[in-house]
Amino acid sequence: MALVIDPLLCPQNHRCPMIPICPAGAISQKGNALPEIDPEKCIECGKCVRHCGRQAVHKAERHG
Repeated sequence: MALVIDPLLCPQNHRCPMIPICPAGAISQKGNALPEIDPEKCIECGKCVRHCGRQAVHKAERHG
């Protein structure tokens, strides 16, 4: 299950500190916009989940 960043919890006013923590290089960000996690690169190690001070990273819920 893919990891996502909750836009309601992420302040989106600075460079995401999770980018250098990701060992797979799966997190990217354009300017100070909401960071994105590339599901093709993400190895779901959980480092971003554990280190996000805003607890904005979590597993995506599947609907349907």
